[in-house]
Amino acid sequence: DPAMPLSRPTGQIPEATWTLGFREMTEPWKGALGCLGVAVFFAMTIGIISWQALEQSPEEWVLRGRAGGVLWERRRGALLLRTLPAGRTVAVIVVGGVPAAEPPPPRDRCWQDGGEFCYAWEEDAELRLSLEPPPAPATECYSVRWTPLRPDVVLKNCFSMANVSWYGGASVRAQRWPLNGAESPAQPFVTGDFSKNPAGYGPVLERYFLGSTGVTVTVAPDVPLFLSLESNRHFCLESPAGRAAVPLGYLLCPSSRLPPRASPAYLGCKPARLFPPHRSPVWWYRGPEGSAAKIKRGLRSLAKRLKRHRLQEGVLALGERCTAVLAAAVRPDHMPSERRRRQDTTRAWDPSLVAPLRLSVTLSPYTSIASPLFLRSLRDGEAAGYWLSLQPPVPLLTTWKGRLCARLNVTSEAARGWYLARARRLRQALGAAYMVFEGAGGDAFPQQAVPPPAELAGDRYTGALAAALVTLGNATVISAGARSSHLPLFVQMSALHSDWSHAGLKGVIPSVLHYSLLGYNFFIPDAVGGSLGSDTPGDPELYVRWLQIVTFLPVMAFGTPPWLCCDAWVLNLTRQCIERHRDFVVPLIVKYSEEWLRLGHPIFRPAWWLSPTDPTAFTIEDEFLIGDEVLVAPITEKGQTWRDIYLPGEGHLWMDTNTAHVFDGGTILRNYSASLAEVPVFVK
Repeated sequence: DPAMPLSRPTGQIPEATWTLGFREMTEPWKGALGCLGVAVFFAMTIGIISWQALEQSPEEWVLRGRAGGVLWERRRGALLLRTLPAGRTVAVIVVGGVPAAEPPPPRDRCWQDGGEFCYAWEEDAELRLSLEPPPAPATECYSVRWTPLRPDVVLKNCFSMANVSWYGGASVRAQRWPLNGAESPAQPFVTGDFSKNPAGYGPVLERYFLGSTGVTVTVAPDVPLFLSLESNRHFCLESPAGRAAVPLGYLLCPSSRLPPRASPAYLGCKPARLFPPHRSPVWWYRGPEGSAAKIKRGLRSLAKRLKRHRLQEGVLALGERCTAVLAAAVRPDHMPSERRRRQDTTRAWDPSLVAPLRLSVTLSPYTSIASPLFLRSLRDGEAAGYWLSLQPPVPLLTTWKGRLCARLNVTSEAARGWYLARARRLRQALGAAYMVFEGAGGDAFPQQAVPPPAELAGDRYTGALAAALVTLGNATVISAGARSSHLPLFVQMSALHSDWSHAGLKGVIPSVLHYSLLGYNFFIPDAVGGSLGSDTPGDPELYVRWLQIVTFLPVMAFGTPPWLCCDAWVLNLTRQCIERHRDFVVPLIVKYSEEWLRLGHPIFRPAWWLSPTDPTAFTIEDEFLIGDEVLVAPITEKGQTWRDIYLPGEGHLWMDTNTAHVFDGGTILRNYSASLAEVPVFVK
């Protein structure tokens, strides 16, 4: 044969050679090759599946903005809020009420709009996410809106507390800071009265939650809402059961830092105007109340004792019962004729009896059905509309302080005008400097099986009453707050137990931080020593430690005078604390009130306000700042004369006002001494 020409190898298998070789294979070899191919196919399939399981992320972007976005996590059925470019997850929201394992597809129903994502779980619920205009510069917000597709679907979104401390929302009986330590079953998110429902939510709440990661959650005001708190696990927003197609919606606004650029006062109305804190203490009258004469003698006696102990400046506060007795005396048209003849109404009350002390009176929007006022209103067709009713003119009856009562119809302009006119006449007749209005919170129809009218749903009663009371001036106190932090009203804090628990002394500072964060900076704390307990004071140490805290709050209030509870040195300490409040604390509050008006920053601030990246600061609930320059770290444990103190603000210097010693910020002072007569206070 002639020699084959030499050629450069190409690295390819000659087609003819491959075909000829395959033809020449025996049947056993063909079978072996076929099995090998099948094995390779299965191996590749298993490899691809394994790669997908191991390498493919269980998270999927569903909406993405410039600074972050929302992902869906398949494993937990959760929405993840993540910031960019750091890729930090700032909120984990576990979804309930829909099949959690079902993931939204990559292509959604709103795919043509890059700023929106829509997905429907068949026959269950629809989810709509959208980018929203930010409430403040340099922020980005995402609207989350769930709509049930069946009446029996209850929507539930739970915000994880793992590695996140949460603040804001609702006040609870044993207030905690942060909310992670609180516990509450699912119940309507409306202001309540702890005296009626100790397990319910308290008098001040806002649909606003703040996470230590910088994220804010603001729930839409137009949706009925239930809230549950499960200690150290999560808090859950729920739609009410039994109502047809009730949506659930809220706004997520991540921020790169604490404090966030969007807080409650920043999201809505800022405070309307500045109103001054009490420079003088409030002394609650606890004496005889059976008649106007007994009340007069009791007030005169209390005023003389205060003057004798050089405590003659302040306000004598009457409760609702005493106010009603004096009101009947100065308003003879409210009394039966035989009593009217026996009463010399021209001398029913003389403000000079307690001068220079001033008087505070207490009213409520409730009227007993046995009162002459209510009985007259039934005979007057127009006045019958002054009371709430489901079917006018039949009034809706409820209980208030053990009595069957009707409640003021705040939706009626005529009713509001009549009520405010009565309050003004009473204030003038008694020469009252302050007016306290109790019973402002709670659902207006709490005991009815039928839902209230739309204008009174949720906390609209509280808001409407607050808006009406503003016309009485800035010396007005209200017992509840919801979407009314911008109004110039004092808010009366709930009564606390006379003990060392979070329902007593330990709950004071968490409540202060809670109220202030939600925009309610001008509050009146419960009386020194607590109001709920035995009639006789029993713990002088508790009284002193309580006194040391309220010295640094807007108002100092007393129910038990110091001479009834304690030794003479406590009376001297009380005088010193009142002077310190007047000369040191009030000017500070006025200064930071202007900042509150301008920027919406709370006056009373948590430690993390100056240490926003230090996890240690997130859970400190026994210290507070006044503005940025004064740190108060009182003793809240029985029998202790020392405590650990966290000094916030790395790079700052803090001076102890008792010793003039200076310490670095961002540090912890271990076992810092504080005798019973001392409260650790530092100035920056």
